[in-house]
Formats: sequence, C-alpha cells, structure tokens
Amino acid sequence: MTTHILRFEQFLGAPRATVFPFFADARNLERITPPWVHFRILTPGPIAMRAGTLIDYRIRVRGVPLRWRTEIAEWDPPGHFVDVQLRGPYRLWRHTHSFVEVQGVTLCCDEIRYAVVGGALVNRLFVQPDVERIFAHRREVLAGLFPSGK
Repeated sequence: MTTHILRFEQFLGAPRATVFPFFADARNLERITPPWVHFRILTPGPIAMRAGTLIDYRIRVRGVPLRWRTEIAEWDPPGHFVDVQLRGPYRLWRHTHSFVEVQGVTLCCDEIRYAVVGGALVNRLFVQPDVERIFAHRREVLAGLFPSGK
C-alpha cells in the first residue's frame, strides 16, 4: 500500500487560544468544507472532543454518496489533534492538525497521510486534485474568518 502525504500551512490572524476552539468544534468542519462535497455530520451534538471520540459523516466523492467515520486518535489542546478514518473512502487516512502561535497569529498546519484504492494513478488523477481543491476552499474560508494580512 502506497502512502501519500500532503501538507498545507496557513497563518490565521488570531492567537491560538482563539483558533484552536474553532477547530475543536466539529460542527465547524461543515463551514470550511466546499459545498460540492455535500459534507454533513451525522453524529448528534454536542460532540465532546477528546481522544477516542467517534464522528460519523456523510459525504459525496465524485457524486457517490458515502459514509465516513473518524476517530480522534490524539487530542492535545491547544497544540494539535489527529483524526483517523475508521470507515470511509480511503485505505488509510491520518490527518494531523497542528497550531503554533507566532507573534500573535497562528500557524495552522495540516498533514494528511493517506492511501487510496487503485494506487498511484487513481491518486494522481482523482484523489490528490480533489483533496487539494478541498484545502484550497478551506484556505479561502479560514482567511475570511481569521484575516492575517500575511
């Protein structure tokens, strides 16, 4: 199984004490995910975030409706947390969210380790471009919510 790694970084114009609680609220994931994913959280709220928390979603991948379950594998506020896929479209999905305060703003880092059914060709043609589009949308939304000037 080939594992792919994508990294995204963005300065958010607020201290970590403000930024981390936004990401700690699972409902905000719907706000920062593009509409074409049809992302919906199925887990009833409020969702208490901690290691071991399970969250169920409904998404569409290229028009195909899928259910996705993740577990919060690591929870270390306000520095980082990790979600891993237990059920969903990927063979492997491990998303590390890290937050570092730098001169009053927050460097938000995402590292995604993933593997796909179909290997490198499917990744290059479909999966990686889709994940990059999702994170480009996320970047725009977050820049509007936490303008940094950087």
